[in-house]
Amino acid sequence: MKNETNEHLIAIDDFCMIHKIEHSFIWSLHEAGLIHIETIETTGYVEDEELSDLEKFTRFFYEMNINIEGIETITHLLHQIQGMNQEVNRLKNRLRFYEGDR
Repeated sequence: MKNETNEHLIAIDDFCMIHKIEHSFIWSLHEAGLIHIETIETTGYVEDEELSDLEKFTRFFYEMNINIEGIETITHLLHQIQGMNQEVNRLKNRLRFYEGDR
């Protein structure tokens, strides 16, 4: 599944074959800015660190019938929630710091 010169890259052809999905779906994700595709010679690859997102997007699209625009929206909202959770944690830490000064 990984090529010899770039151990961190996964061929799109392999991913599509294993998951029995269309190449156009992955290219649509790339066009929407949801994943990055690196092309070496004529083969497209995704970095292995994007694999979990790619698998999640595949489930959204093929199992839950969520279109690309819906996946973009869900991803945006999840990033917002993650940012808010980080902010809440920062505020909790500051509050603990100031409560400790009493």
